[in-house]
Amino acid sequence: MSSCRSLLRLPPRHAVPHNASFTLSRGSRGLSARRSLAVETRARLSPHCVAYYASAKLSSATAEPSPETISVLDSNSSPVPEPYSPPKTGLLSLLPALWVPYAELARIDKPTGAYYLFFPCLWSTLLAAPMATMTPASVVGTSLLFFGGALIMRGAGCTINDLWDRKLDPLVTRTRLRPIARRAITPFKGLVFTGAQLFAGLGILLQFPLECFFYATPSLLFVATYPLAKRVTYYPQFVLGLTFSWGAIMGFPALGVDLLSNTPALTAAGLLYASNVAWTVLYDMIYAHMDIKDDAQAGIKSIALKHDAQTKQVLTGLAVTQVALLAGAGIASGAGPAFFIGSCGGALVTLGIMIKRVNLKNVKDCWWWFVNGCWLTGGVVSLGLATDYLVKYVEEDGQESSS
Repeated sequence: MSSCRSLLRLPPRHAVPHNASFTLSRGSRGLSARRSLAVETRARLSPHCVAYYASAKLSSATAEPSPETISVLDSNSSPVPEPYSPPKTGLLSLLPALWVPYAELARIDKPTGAYYLFFPCLWSTLLAAPMATMTPASVVGTSLLFFGGALIMRGAGCTINDLWDRKLDPLVTRTRLRPIARRAITPFKGLVFTGAQLFAGLGILLQFPLECFFYATPSLLFVATYPLAKRVTYYPQFVLGLTFSWGAIMGFPALGVDLLSNTPALTAAGLLYASNVAWTVLYDMIYAHMDIKDDAQAGIKSIALKHDAQTKQVLTGLAVTQVALLAGAGIASGAGPAFFIGSCGGALVTLGIMIKRVNLKNVKDCWWWFVNGCWLTGGVVSLGLATDYLVKYVEEDGQESSS
């Protein structure tokens, strides 16, 4: 504190907010009473130095500063956070102003999470299709229903998450401007919005066979409790995996395959579910590195914090586990070469490239790989499964025609 006093040549006064910014100039014969002096150097002072400077009596009676430049920059101070500004581009800019906070709450402008929720549904549908001997039209129709459900339920999950985290989100740079955190939506309105989304999700769920209702309902327990996991364990990504991977089970009953009486289907569904859990932990570990500093300060736990120094080794282990379990699901369901080469081989290659190239210390790079890794790995696995299904469908159709 004494160094600040000697540097600014100001007597100690009452403290001021640590995030205030002030301007000093070279060669001034005295400190003016104006709020901002002629600018040569604008510096964001450290909290202690600001306390001395800002609380001083800024008048001609103030002690003379040094004739040399008074320029202070505290490198440890973070930039003043930008205030919220309404979206001016994209889908949200087209919505009425009153709708925008709810669209932000459901992450309509950031759909990557919905894609991650949809892919397990798509994979289980394509894996179950040969067992159910479904036509391509039926597979496409079922997949579209799953996509609609993924969009809605992901939004509901985000709303539940923000309700739980309404006191933590303001402490994290990336989340401080979320609608509930910035008080654009009250918790009560957020709760009502959650109910509306769950009701819409129920409407889609009822389009599937009745068995799907009983298979889907237990997943709500994970949806509601995932936000609590980050408070008690360094592995909340595992709980998120249990939640986001539920669709790996749903494709089978959606196409009429009874898991309880069909052992190969049950085994395939279980292995596919476990594979998706590993995939979720993998991509969300990269995602967690974007908030690793803020999480540490806010007391939020994550696998990225627990294994920061070994992240790439952990990611490699998760990738191998994911592909091995995926291959096991293919074996159990009787998949063909297109699946093992396209889905398993493609996943191994895309995951390997991502793990090697991602810069975990760069927030933008982590975000890029989180977004694009979804399509790279999700795309090749889907393509392999779709190819394998179509090959089998054409072969069976040819056999029926010849008979």
